[in-house]
Amino acid sequence: MPLYLSRFSYTPQTWARLTEHPEDRAQAARTYIESVGGKLHGFWYAFGTHDGYNLWEAPDNVSMAAVALAISGGGALGSFETTVLLTVDETLDALRRAGQIGYRAPGAEG
Repeated sequence: MPLYLSRFSYTPQTWARLTEHPEDRAQAARTYIESVGGKLHGFWYAFGTHDGYNLWEAPDNVSMAAVALAISGGGALGSFETTVLLTVDETLDALRRAGQIGYRAPGAEG
């Protein structure tokens, strides 16, 4: 199954609610991804541009998009970005295929 890396930031209101009522949001994230047949591999909080990171496994892009849309639509996050991760083998395959495309840069003769 494909892996996905998500970066999220809570709204100030969400931080206020969590400060008043601390809760393990990894459990909620696990429930969301398992509802589409996926798995949560990790949930971390961080300093910096994003408040946290998730590593997910989902059956396909549509399943992960459904989870991302449900979470984003909940209103607790100020931002939520997800990146599809490729394995080394998938990247090697993409590199081989890229070599067969015959790309020509704009303005280049050829």
